[in-house]
Amino acid sequence: MRPFEDVRIVDLTHVLSGPFCTYQLALLGADVIKIEEPVHGDYMRRRGSDNRLRERHMGDHFLSQNANKRSLAIDLKDPRGASLVRRLAVDADVLTENFRPGVAAGLGLSYEDLSADNPGLIYLSLTAYGGGGPQSGRGAYDNVVQAAAGMMSGTGVPGSGPLKTGTPVLDYASGAMAAFAVASALFQRTHTNRGQFIDMSMQDTAILLMGTAVMNELHGGKTHKPHGNDHALAAASCYEASDGELIMLGCCTQTQFEQLCRLLDRDDLAADPRFRDVNRQDPYRDELVAELAAVMRTRTAREWEASLADTVPAARVGTLRETLTSEHLEGRGVLQKLPETAGAGAGITVPAAAFSFAEDGPRIDRSPPVLGEHSKDILMESGLNEADIATLVRDGVVATPVVSSD
Repeated sequence: MRPFEDVRIVDLTHVLSGPFCTYQLALLGADVIKIEEPVHGDYMRRRGSDNRLRERHMGDHFLSQNANKRSLAIDLKDPRGASLVRRLAVDADVLTENFRPGVAAGLGLSYEDLSADNPGLIYLSLTAYGGGGPQSGRGAYDNVVQAAAGMMSGTGVPGSGPLKTGTPVLDYASGAMAAFAVASALFQRTHTNRGQFIDMSMQDTAILLMGTAVMNELHGGKTHKPHGNDHALAAASCYEASDGELIMLGCCTQTQFEQLCRLLDRDDLAADPRFRDVNRQDPYRDELVAELAAVMRTRTAREWEASLADTVPAARVGTLRETLTSEHLEGRGVLQKLPETAGAGAGITVPAAAFSFAEDGPRIDRSPPVLGEHSKDILMESGLNEADIATLVRDGVVATPVVSSD
């Protein structure tokens, strides 16, 4: 039995951070009911690189984080739609939402509204800046929060100006942190028999991701600046090899530095009074960089990786394609194939979880849903009859599938 197989989640989140949270819980067995707007559904249904999938509202960006979920398409702006969510929340363990603060309350779907009927409900509110403070009413996506939080000011190379990261790391990190928060609250409930309100902020997540920079700013008097591929330690920086490719070193400890010098046939560097103590190399960093750069230019990046990586942290700077097609990744299980998917076909590979269990760990059982694929089933489970549902569909409050599997 997987950890969350007896947990039901009513998921009002959309785009990336919230859906990634519930995706991780769904991989571990949670019954996630994905509430979507009935005409177009989650915005990510129309995002991705495959135009065919986007036109079918099954964009590959949607497919990457919505397996194992059931889709219920509801118009929350209609009072009857919001009432359906309240009905589902009575028997739910968790409700997740990533509206701006105040939106859920305006729909009658606040924690106070729902916990009155379900005191054991765990309610996650995942927003850009949190539920309180001067910025709380602002909406934002990953790139905007990176800008606001100061992440961009430390990303790039000297002279480049602030840059955002190449992937939406805050969305994924916030989603992972949110999944941890929900799991923690579920565990806490086993002791208290009470639910919990979780106030989750993407900007707060950014502060955690910049922990060392935060400490440098607060206690070291060092401004967060871009350093590119350089590191404070010369032996943990990036160097050009003889073929023009790059090799990244990660020798941060005394032992690793001494091992590196030995492998480079430069024991003299480890013995040099300027460099022999890694914690006192700062005044001589440029000199050590020059010594290491000269050595690294004598062999190709692949040759250096082959001779170094089994002993000290080192890797050739490769491409994502190389990693995705590597024998190592194939055996890890982080990539899994989706079952036959309506509107998308078979054989689509997506990222799953970054960990495995010896038994009953994360896995994909169900394809990402077509918009409204499970509307009828979920509403009948909640006690509605077919006539009630037909009326809701006729009035546009609820939607059922419109995408074929061909």
